[in-house]
Amino acid sequence: MVTESPDVTSSYDTELLDHVGSLRSDAQLMEEYARRLRATAATLDGCPAAPAWSRPALERQAAACVTAAEQLRTAAEALLAHARAGD
Repeated sequence: MVTESPDVTSSYDTELLDHVGSLRSDAQLMEEYARRLRATAATLDGCPAAPAWSRPALERQAAACVTAAEQLRTAAEALLAHARAGD
């Protein structure tokens, strides 16, 4: 009969929880990138030398960052649920 040591399971759970934290941190970073991209787009909006395509491109990039942040949070919650199910 093969059994797992409690230390192995605990280590696995700790790794999962660490990864959940990393995913959440990455989501926050993506939201910060979106904020910066939008701020840059707003700054360029008042600049006559800025190419016409720059603001829409920055807005699309910001939207992609927000989507990525949502996906990272969803992944973190799914991983957390998985870790809790193992308890």
